[in-house]
Amino acid sequence: MRGVAGDLYVGVTDRGWYEHLRSLSSLDEVNFWRPSQTGFRALDPGGLFLFKLHHPDNAIVGYASFAHYSALPLSLAWDAFGEKNGVPDLPEMIARLARYRADLRGMDLGARLRHPIGCVLLEQPQFFAEQDWFEPPEWQRTIVSGKGYSLQTEAGRQLMRLVEERRAEPLRSARVAEAARYGDPILVQPRLGQGSFRVMVTDAYRSIRTGLLLSRAGSPPKLTLFTSAMKGEGKTL
Repeated sequence: MRGVAGDLYVGVTDRGWYEHLRSLSSLDEVNFWRPSQTGFRALDPGGLFLFKLHHPDNAIVGYASFAHYSALPLSLAWDAFGEKNGVPDLPEMIARLARYRADLRGMDLGARLRHPIGCVLLEQPQFFAEQDWFEPPEWQRTIVSGKGYSLQTEAGRQLMRLVEERRAEPLRSARVAEAARYGDPILVQPRLGQGSFRVMVTDAYRSIRTGLLLSRAGSPPKLTLFTSAMKGEGKTL
């Protein structure tokens, strides 16, 4: 059963991930990857995802717009996002993953590349200068991976104000407009980067393929026809 999505989410990451991504030019998307495929249901597409560094920094250093979650083999995550994974090369990504997953250390390279990781796909990332970092409100030291916030709470509204104060223009992500100032939140879908688009198309194809196979278990269809909803759309295959 799907949980109730919040308005904002603060995800915990390391300084190396932040510094590498901030050094890249024309960054349109990032992969906030996790060492396990536990899923991510804290935000709807367009929700605001904030980046918080581990101890001793303990500060929010930027944000992006949530697009999609997918569990991907490490090799596909690298092929789709490259340095947008927050590392300069594939060997470094394997090494960082091995810090969190001791079982990877005994695997050969092929097994490591096939290992699934959780990928939180984020669009239009923005990073703060160090003098603009700030600590999130009502944050407990026991939080390991992240925490969601609602704009219906004072902590959520305070967090939103702190982000807005560091921007030259108002945020345009979904579900982040403060109700007291702007009325009800309006869903604004994020513009997808090439890596996110590729992964979402792959997931959609995989979902359709699974549905077709399960629709006739034991006797999969040999021919599938895709047709347009209306005459003249030109989508029939």
